[in-house]
Amino acid sequence: MKIYNTLSRQKEELKPIREGEVSIYSCGPTVYNYAHIGNLRTYIFMDILRRVLKYKGYKLKHVMNITDVGHLVSDADEGEDKLVKSAREQKKTPWEIAEYYTKVFFEDIASLNIEKPEIIAKATEHIDEMIKFVEALVEKGYGYEISDGIYFDISKFKGYGKLSRINLEEQIAGARVDVNKEKRHPADFALWKKAPKEHIMQWPSPWGMGYPGWHIECSAMGMKYLGDFFDIHTGGVDHIPIHHENEIAQSEALLGRPAVKYWMHGEFLLVDNGKMSKSLGNTYTISDLRAKGFDPLAYRYFCLNAHYRNKLNFTWDAMKAAQTSYDRFLEGALAHKNAGKTEDGKIAPEVIADFDKEFDEAVSDDLNIPKALGIAWNVVRYEVKSAELYELLLKFDKVLGLDIDKAEEKIKKKENIMEELDPEIKKMIEERQKARKEKNWKVADEIRDKLREMGIILEDTPQGVKVSYVDRK
Repeated sequence: MKIYNTLSRQKEELKPIREGEVSIYSCGPTVYNYAHIGNLRTYIFMDILRRVLKYKGYKLKHVMNITDVGHLVSDADEGEDKLVKSAREQKKTPWEIAEYYTKVFFEDIASLNIEKPEIIAKATEHIDEMIKFVEALVEKGYGYEISDGIYFDISKFKGYGKLSRINLEEQIAGARVDVNKEKRHPADFALWKKAPKEHIMQWPSPWGMGYPGWHIECSAMGMKYLGDFFDIHTGGVDHIPIHHENEIAQSEALLGRPAVKYWMHGEFLLVDNGKMSKSLGNTYTISDLRAKGFDPLAYRYFCLNAHYRNKLNFTWDAMKAAQTSYDRFLEGALAHKNAGKTEDGKIAPEVIADFDKEFDEAVSDDLNIPKALGIAWNVVRYEVKSAELYELLLKFDKVLGLDIDKAEEKIKKKENIMEELDPEIKKMIEERQKARKEKNWKVADEIRDKLREMGIILEDTPQGVKVSYVDRK
């Protein structure tokens, strides 16, 4: 099996530290708001990695953190604490905010069939480990104290910039020098912040009351659960230039050698070919998908069509296409299930063996899931319908996670629901049918889109309009 290592910028053969077992650390959410679909694409990538490794026979020891301490708005230690800001806006305590959004996060990933890692590590439960880590860095001369906290001196760490391939001198020259004039270098980052009295989340430390810097959390928790050298660290590409660069610096400064063997990163999700941001109002959530009548697994299916290292562009039209394609995929799988055994009791063994081999080769080549999904489609479309091919699809679904085993149940729930609909919706459907008859396509499309926003899906068939909805779970 080959995986792409961001550190070396090339595919490398996976050679786990311990035979038959892979240790993974994944950067989890900062639980101050709802996870948007861009965040969730990264966790789908994390899940695919998990599933492929298990498919290949590896045992997993996988840690994901929950950042429930909060960190500053900027990854570079600028701005206001995200959790505290959210707490103030919602008139709740940071702990209440963290608890609520942690719960919603796990509900969201469950709806996407994202497996929960073996170990979930909350930052607030590991403050002691972080303090000890910082103390050790200070003792080794990498950490220094100023009025507002303890900072890491990046000039002391000779390998700084090796993950993102940045030039340290250029970064220092380009940094905002007015951020904190006490810092030795503008790019030095916080290991521990001293808290003013009014700051809500704070803990006692050798430097007074305070709270941990964001980057120290992952290094301390990864080391606690996976030891001082583990196989794979995952995250989004946005983590490369600051968060993961700083993790490498503090961990290797402490150990005197690497702490992680392979670094893997998922690419951005674009929206309408642009950046996703709150200011643009396009940070869509799972709730937003459901409100428009989409099955969350149709979004998972959408993500599987692009390689994790390629940008993926989200549009509502693309989401509609993904839902349609996902429905047809399930219908095709069900056709194999319903076909029963072939005449001679089984399909030609070489047919199954060839599909099996192709799928294995695809997932083993740096998680080439778009190719693997295409192979699964070849099985779905195979001219001979066979229960053996259905069993093969179930095997593939251990990686894909598309609920093929629930195809029948899902399809039944999407069958015509006219008799259940409110009179107002029935009237809208009748008006659309009238508009179509009169070839008033603009009005017909407007009504269809409005119904879609209400969670009602219309499909025009030779037998007439089919009305359905997606299970909102």
